[in-house]
Amino acid sequence: MVALVDSHSHLDADAFDVDRAAVIERARRAGVTRQILPAVAASNWNALRDLCAAQAGLFPAYGLHPMYLAEHRVEHLDRLDELIRSERPCAVGECGLDFHVEGLDRDTQLRYFNRQLELAREHDLPVIVHARRAFDEVAACFRKLGPLRGVVHSFSGSEQQAEAFWKLGFSLGIGGPVTYSRAQRLRGIVARMPLEYLLLETDSPDQPLHGHQGQRNEPALLVEVLRAVAGLRGESEDQIASITSDNARRLFRLPPP
Repeated sequence: MVALVDSHSHLDADAFDVDRAAVIERARRAGVTRQILPAVAASNWNALRDLCAAQAGLFPAYGLHPMYLAEHRVEHLDRLDELIRSERPCAVGECGLDFHVEGLDRDTQLRYFNRQLELAREHDLPVIVHARRAFDEVAACFRKLGPLRGVVHSFSGSEQQAEAFWKLGFSLGIGGPVTYSRAQRLRGIVARMPLEYLLLETDSPDQPLHGHQGQRNEPALLVEVLRAVAGLRGESEDQIASITSDNARRLFRLPPP
């Protein structure tokens, strides 16, 4: 099988502290040779950098996630700019807008998100975007601050919203939810969408796949996401693996595997 890229994995999360090396090895044996690891707050930037430096095939992205708004400080944006200049990560993120969780001030979210989009544009990097109940607002930010490129990870919007992102040059990250038969809208989008905008992801340790409910998710299970996508499209797993891996390589400017 073609080597796979997990375009969204939080391998640095505490849930992997007990067996992180084994998780990485299982992923490699399954064919997942490269992983993009997006940060969520300034407090984990250094640990994320060290993990990726110590293990081949792991690539860091640095950002400020909207769900961790209480931890963010304005000065973290300046630190992020400095870190991007010194480390040259593969992307800015995870950043975005979350209008689903109560108590996350929208204006404050927008300020952090817009500045991170500006940093991505200034440094010619893609953005890894979290969006919940905010797809139209995210697209509006892209239009206002573009030109930009990146991925809207764990996409769960409508076909019209998906098409809006493709027209803006953004990919969609597809993971565990597509393995559930009840996710009819998402499965329909994945079955018909242009393959050049598709990325595979696990969002480990979150979003367990069908058949793994209640369990910790991990990158080795990306092969099950691949299998589901190939089945929905009626195409071979090797073809989907090859195209989505090439998509990730181009977007994040990854070195050869």
